[in-house]
Amino acid sequence: MLFCVISTPRPERPSDMAATRQNFWPWMAGYQAKGICKHIYPRVGRGAVAIFDVESNEVLHRILNEWADMIPAHFDTYPLVDLEATKQMLAAQVAAKQGT
Repeated sequence: MLFCVISTPRPERPSDMAATRQNFWPWMAGYQAKGICKHIYPRVGRGAVAIFDVESNEVLHRILNEWADMIPAHFDTYPLVDLEATKQMLAAQVAAKQGT
């Protein structure tokens, strides 16, 4: 299951969170090494955008709780569809319409 997660941290002073933010990247690297975090980018100013490929909502829930324990934040979460699955669905829709 693919998800795009956009974090918006609480408005603490960035300098107060610098050490914690340094710990965030090695923690996230563990999920990247496992193939769970496909991409992650820091946002301009504060926050991050990540693409996760997880087995279940529970796995994503655990990751976001760990993240929020490290850097308290609001998360906007968007389910995504695999590109190949989308192409197959569109081809099936076109074929069905042509068959009618």
